[in-house]
Amino acid sequence: MSDFRAARDLLLGADYPTARRDFRWPRAAEFNWALDWFDGVLAAETPDAVALKIVGRVSYTFAELSARSNQVANWLREQGVSRGDRILLMLGNQAELWESLLAAMKLGAVIIPATTLLTAKDITERVERGDVAHVIANASDAGKFDAEGGCTRIAVGDAYGWLPYAESREAGSAFTPDAPTRADDTLLLYFTSGTTSRPKLVEHTHASYPAGHLSTMFWIGLRPGDVHLNVSSPGWAKHAWSNVFAPWNAGATVLIHDYQRFSAVALLEVLRDERVTTFCAPPTVWRMLIQEDLSAWRLPLRTAVAAGEPLNPEIIDQVAKAWGLTIRDGYGQTETTAQIGNVPDQPVKPGSMGRPLPGYEIVLLDPVTGEEGEDGEICLPLDDRRPLGLMSGYVGGTSEAMRDGHYHTGDVATRDADGYITYVGRTDDVFKASDYRISPFELESVLLEHEAVAEAAVVPAPDPVRLAVPKAYVTLAPGFEADEATARSIFEHSRRELAPYKRVRRLEFGELPKTISGKIRRVELRAQEPAREYREDELGT
Repeated sequence: MSDFRAARDLLLGADYPTARRDFRWPRAAEFNWALDWFDGVLAAETPDAVALKIVGRVSYTFAELSARSNQVANWLREQGVSRGDRILLMLGNQAELWESLLAAMKLGAVIIPATTLLTAKDITERVERGDVAHVIANASDAGKFDAEGGCTRIAVGDAYGWLPYAESREAGSAFTPDAPTRADDTLLLYFTSGTTSRPKLVEHTHASYPAGHLSTMFWIGLRPGDVHLNVSSPGWAKHAWSNVFAPWNAGATVLIHDYQRFSAVALLEVLRDERVTTFCAPPTVWRMLIQEDLSAWRLPLRTAVAAGEPLNPEIIDQVAKAWGLTIRDGYGQTETTAQIGNVPDQPVKPGSMGRPLPGYEIVLLDPVTGEEGEDGEICLPLDDRRPLGLMSGYVGGTSEAMRDGHYHTGDVATRDADGYITYVGRTDDVFKASDYRISPFELESVLLEHEAVAEAAVVPAPDPVRLAVPKAYVTLAPGFEADEATARSIFEHSRRELAPYKRVRRLEFGELPKTISGKIRRVELRAQEPAREYREDELGT
């Protein structure tokens, strides 16, 4: 515990060069973040500070949430939940989610977060592949679960045949663990979003995510007493990044803006009225925000970041002009904590994800030869430089991802002379046209600068001369028609801004296919292109 606190305190006060030089991952043999840090430090030393606030609904201090999660832990133990049991936790942005997370952690149970958007088929797969023993879900979702099954079923609300979660309020508020928790015990099992293949099951320990997110805390720039708002859906790793571990590592308030339908104006009002100091949102949300007149809003934000997908420079420029605030990009995966980032008080290079964060050594390996260079796949060494924030592995096998002494992210990037790393694309997304390598992200960033383009995805389309040419699938911004005039305007913009070999030569309007977590599935668009037949007058557009 002392090692964790020392590492955390160093990052709170250090600049980037100092943090890179002096930071060392805490390496305790035993560690239970909920008991040792949340209860033992935050609730004990700052009991009256607000830990969690869900706008318009509920607010908990650290002391209150500590006691409430103790009640849930004691009650779950009475229902048969024991150390090592796997719990499928399928709740929305509601207080019971944080109560259950902390409670399960205190018990030493293994948590499988799940989004409420899952279908019955998705749930069946997760229950079977995850070897789930217990389920906590809202009563409104009870019908998605098989009528038969050996799981203990707990419902928030009333559901026939399910145990009522509300009974946990009758349990005692003092909790005693049955044994110490080893730092390398499994804590979380995450199903990936499956942008290119069947979702994989990622295993994290009591150290890799709770302590591993010290890097994320540093990237965001969180401080004790901050009010942190992160736009993310429960069930995905980013929710744990910025709605649990990173802010609470710093001793900040987790602020939740829950909504049924996204409204940029409503979000801006929350940022203003709740005095939010640190803000994180995916590029999709930032793209919606810049549709508003941001210069009309005066906000108390000290810093803002984006993650989930690469951040387009156009968004950074518009926010900087309106608020005088630079959105800082960062990079990580479900399999890791934040690896690379533009950190506070350091120069930001437009288009770059930043530099390696404290505790992470980044090597770029040629996807074909495996040679290290300044252009290649982002990889993490598995020797004594292995970062604490890296997963234990994939349940069922990790040989492909962890090979030749490195963890392979599947993402390609370049590094400049100053150490800044720029995202190029997924190893599966980068393609060749006329023997030139094309980064879809670079082309998409240019397309997004056009006022008619709300979202874009670039994939290779077959071409008899060039082998392949860049084709853009575009979702239009409100007020623009999917007609020849709009297409021509976008093509002209592409010709002005891109070198001839990079120019978008085909265009199709429509909604983009996405994963359940909102990431664009370029794999679907790529798969349909070889079967497309283009008229002769479309070739070479």
